[in-house]
Amino acid sequence: MTKAELIGVIAEHAEITKSAAGMALECFMETVTKELKKKGKLGIVGFGTFSVTKRKAREGRNPKTGATIKIPAKKVVKFKAGKTLATKVK
Repeated sequence: MTKAELIGVIAEHAEITKSAAGMALECFMETVTKELKKKGKLGIVGFGTFSVTKRKAREGRNPKTGATIKIPAKKVVKFKAGKTLATKVK
Protein backbone atom coordinates (compact mmCIF):
# COMPACT_ATOMS: atom_id res chain seq x y z
CA MET A 1 0.00 0.00 0.00
CA THR A 2 1.33 3.42 -0.91
CA LYS A 3 1.01 6.59 1.13
CA ALA A 4 -1.62 7.92 -1.30
CA GLU A 5 -3.66 4.72 -0.98
CA LEU A 6 -3.43 4.90 2.82
CA ILE A 7 -4.66 8.50 2.76
CA GLY A 8 -7.59 7.41 0.59
CA VAL A 9 -8.54 4.62 3.01
CA ILE A 10 -8.29 6.95 6.02
CA ALA A 11 -10.43 9.59 4.27
CA GLU A 12 -13.09 7.05 3.34
CA HIS A 13 -13.17 5.36 6.76
CA ALA A 14 -13.24 8.62 8.75
CA GLU A 15 -15.56 10.29 6.23
CA ILE A 16 -13.24 13.27 5.75
CA THR A 17 -11.54 14.79 2.73
CA LYS A 18 -8.32 13.33 1.37
CA SER A 19 -6.66 16.65 2.17
CA ALA A 20 -7.64 16.40 5.85
CA ALA A 21 -6.59 12.75 5.98
CA GLY A 22 -3.23 13.65 4.42
CA MET A 23 -2.66 16.38 7.01
CA ALA A 24 -3.56 13.97 9.83
CA LEU A 25 -1.14 11.34 8.52
CA GLU A 26 1.65 13.93 8.14
CA CYS A 27 1.00 15.13 11.71
CA PHE A 28 1.18 11.54 13.00
CA MET A 29 4.47 10.88 11.22
CA GLU A 30 6.01 14.17 12.39
CA THR A 31 4.93 13.52 15.99
CA VAL A 32 6.38 9.99 15.98
CA THR A 33 9.65 11.33 14.54
CA LYS A 34 9.94 14.13 17.11
CA GLU A 35 9.14 11.81 20.02
CA LEU A 36 11.71 9.23 18.88
CA LYS A 37 14.35 11.97 18.57
CA LYS A 38 13.48 13.37 22.01
CA LYS A 39 12.82 10.28 24.15
CA GLY A 40 13.75 7.32 21.95
CA LYS A 41 10.49 5.43 22.54
CA LEU A 42 6.80 5.75 21.69
CA GLY A 43 4.15 3.23 22.67
CA ILE A 44 0.62 3.07 21.31
CA VAL A 45 -1.50 0.73 23.41
CA GLY A 46 -3.00 -2.05 21.31
CA PHE A 47 -0.85 -1.18 18.28
CA GLY A 48 2.81 -1.39 19.22
CA THR A 49 6.00 0.32 20.30
CA PHE A 50 8.48 2.30 18.24
CA SER A 51 11.98 2.53 19.71
CA VAL A 52 15.44 3.76 18.75
CA THR A 53 18.44 1.49 19.29
CA LYS A 54 22.13 1.94 18.57
CA ARG A 55 23.79 -0.40 16.12
CA LYS A 56 27.53 -0.94 16.69
CA ALA A 57 30.13 -0.24 14.05
CA ARG A 58 31.15 -3.37 12.21
CA GLU A 59 33.04 -4.69 9.23
CA GLY A 60 31.32 -5.81 6.07
CA ARG A 61 32.21 -6.84 2.56
CA ASN A 62 31.57 -5.12 -0.72
CA PRO A 63 29.66 -7.83 -2.64
CA LYS A 64 31.00 -6.60 -5.96
CA THR A 65 34.72 -6.50 -5.13
CA GLY A 66 34.91 -8.60 -1.97
CA ALA A 67 36.87 -5.82 -0.26
CA THR A 68 36.42 -5.32 3.48
CA ILE A 69 34.64 -2.09 4.39
CA LYS A 70 33.89 -0.40 7.70
CA ILE A 71 30.21 0.16 8.43
CA PRO A 72 29.83 3.03 10.93
CA ALA A 73 27.67 2.89 14.06
CA LYS A 74 24.20 4.37 13.69
CA LYS A 75 20.80 4.64 15.30
CA VAL A 76 17.97 2.53 13.88
CA VAL A 77 14.22 2.57 14.49
CA LYS A 78 12.55 -0.66 15.53
CA PHE A 79 8.87 -1.54 15.86
CA LYS A 80 7.41 -4.23 18.06
CA ALA A 81 3.76 -5.06 17.43
CA GLY A 82 1.43 -4.97 20.41
CA LYS A 83 -0.58 -8.02 21.45
CA THR A 84 -3.84 -6.73 19.91
CA LEU A 85 -2.23 -6.04 16.52
CA ALA A 86 -0.31 -9.32 16.55
CA THR A 87 -3.45 -11.38 17.18
CA LYS A 88 -5.41 -9.58 14.46
CA VAL A 89 -2.70 -10.22 11.86
CA LYS A 90 -2.48 -13.98 12.51
